[in-house]
Amino acid sequence: MSGTGATARRLGWIVGLLLIAAAAILIAELDSGISAWFKSRGIGKNPLEYPLIAVALGLLVNGILRASKTHSALQPAMRTELFLKIGLVLMGARLDITQILSQGAGGLIQALIMVTSVFFFTWWLGTKLRVNEQLKAVMASAVSICGVSAAIAAAGAVVAKKKEITYVTALVIFTAIPLMVAMPWIAQALGLPADIAGAWFGGNIDTTAAVVGAGTIHGESAQAVATVVKMSQNALIGVAAFLLALYFVVRVEKKPDEKPSASIIWHRFPKFVLGFILVSVLASFGLFSKEIVGALKTLSKWAFAMAFFSIGLELSVRELGKMGWRPLVVYGGATLFNTALALGIAWVVFGALGF
Repeated sequence: MSGTGATARRLGWIVGLLLIAAAAILIAELDSGISAWFKSRGIGKNPLEYPLIAVALGLLVNGILRASKTHSALQPAMRTELFLKIGLVLMGARLDITQILSQGAGGLIQALIMVTSVFFFTWWLGTKLRVNEQLKAVMASAVSICGVSAAIAAAGAVVAKKKEITYVTALVIFTAIPLMVAMPWIAQALGLPADIAGAWFGGNIDTTAAVVGAGTIHGESAQAVATVVKMSQNALIGVAAFLLALYFVVRVEKKPDEKPSASIIWHRFPKFVLGFILVSVLASFGLFSKEIVGALKTLSKWAFAMAFFSIGLELSVRELGKMGWRPLVVYGGATLFNTALALGIAWVVFGALGF
């Protein structure tokens, strides 16, 4: 009986992985086709970023699998966290540390102010509404730093539940896409200069892809500033993960007779963050050729496509409903605070101070 179960699980893993790989190919084709359609109508940047396409397709297939009673059989292949971590490590090739150091003084200043302020505001609001410590940490990291990337790093540091990661990731995706489309139009309506608009996008929108998208819709100058600001925030992922691991070991989960040790903190620290930092350092200082950097970026996009499709596959409306209204209010409130503060800080740093 156990042998039969193991065989069935192995078969489910193979079939599920083939399904996810096929979906990634379809997502790439859809992304290319939609981009071409918008381009033919004079819109250079596809406003429907591939993460949204991937999640939507995942939700569609999710419904089909559940209706056909085959969802649980393919569950072993739905390795959302693994795909995300692979994508995040490879994404290090996009983080040019030398560009941040040479051009990003304003971006670094804004990133430090924004990350600190938004993180603690989200933490405070989550505490007021009695959201549990793990979910609160994942939410605060996602809103204040860089969305899914920070959420995964924080989840590893605080040992968050899988459903909490899925919940926050879904909120990030479905919030970032509307902001990517709306913010460039709002910036134009307000008459914001390109550098202030770009800093606003980079400081507020949670996913790197959507930040670049918003900057592209507004213009090249805005895109350049938005990218530097967002890269500056991305660079703080490792710091945030370490501090969260330290805090949870020393304060949240400390037992009266237990003395926190460096080994416990090291055990909690998400190791993939080190891979992200290593790849970014190697790429930033020219130790990878342009061809290798390009290949790493492409592989990262494929890994993310598989991850976001898996998120759609795993989403359960019933489970998300059990989370209640409190986390939704916290995330919404934190996003509004982030939006307003990012505009103010961008105006001061890139306008009044002239960085």
